Amino acid sequence: MKHTYYRKSIALMLSTLLLIVLAACGNKQETNGESEKESGKQITIEHAMGKTKVPEKAKKVVILTNEGTEALLALGIKPAGAVKSFTGDPWYDHIKDKMDGVKVVGLEGEVNMEAIAAIKPDLIIGNKMRQEKQYDQLSEIAPTVFAETLRGDWQENFKLYAKAVNKEEKGKQVLDDYNKHVQEVKDAVGDNIQKKISMVRFMPGDVRIYHKDTFSGVILDQVGFARAPGQDVNDFAERNLTKERMSAMDGDVIFYFTYDEGDGEGNKLEEEWINDPLFKNLSAAKNGNVHKVNDAIWNTAGGILAANLMLDELKEYFTKK
Repeated sequence: MKHTYYRKSIALMLSTLLLIVLAACGNKQETNGESEKESGKQITIEHAMGKTKVPEKAKKVVILTNEGTEALLALGIKPAGAVKSFTGDPWYDHIKDKMDGVKVVGLEGEVNMEAIAAIKPDLIIGNKMRQEKQYDQLSEIAPTVFAETLRGDWQENFKLYAKAVNKEEKGKQVLDDYNKHVQEVKDAVGDNIQKKISMVRFMPGDVRIYHKDTFSGVILDQVGFARAPGQDVNDFAERNLTKERMSAMDGDVIFYFTYDEGDGEGNKLEEEWINDPLFKNLSAAKNGNVHKVNDAIWNTAGGILAANLMLDELKEYFTKK
């Protein structure tokens, strides 16, 4: 009887233990299934090319514009792949310490499809102005979201990128901090805000006066700076300037930046114009108010990180004793 009792007790204990184990396995499978389900969730993004379903939590993002690269970095995301910076080897100096391990996937105007596909991204972010013809091909690689355009108000693109990577809250904080920075600079420069600013760019074979619908133009406008005569207009630039139009560069202060492709042509053109007697006769030049600034920060990079650096430099120029 005792043996029978013990056998029944052991059998009962084993049965109970088996049920516990099976329940635990079931819970684990349920948890894993829920985890997989969570990781497979999607959100719908409306963008320049329509509507696209993208992963709720994209892990490998490829970005196809320079300003988009800065947006992702500001949002705390290191891209898996990015287009090469317009200058730098391969990244701008002000971002290179944040880009270790990021794969180069071509240029803004010439993306490398094979390099993008090799990354196996789960999200691609690009720009209609730059890559419209490649949109369908990119979409075959991964869900692809495009901003409408570049230049001008980069904050609109930034908001789209924040949505695409499901970090709208973080994006709002980044923009709030930026707008506070704008106000800090405005307060710091005081009456200097009334000085009329001229923006000039030298590049191989072309001299331009930049207006308000440019990266630097938008920032100057946000701070509240006046613009030189003829530059207070909501378009891009006056291009292919001739020396007969040199006087149009004048203002209370001239900031100029030079884009050089490494062959010295941009720098050569800058030297020719800056040393021309007509330029030296401009009131800004005679008053010592001509400043060379970094082309990447004041123009080419076009993103949130460069914008904050430009604000710092504006503050320095107008508050130094």
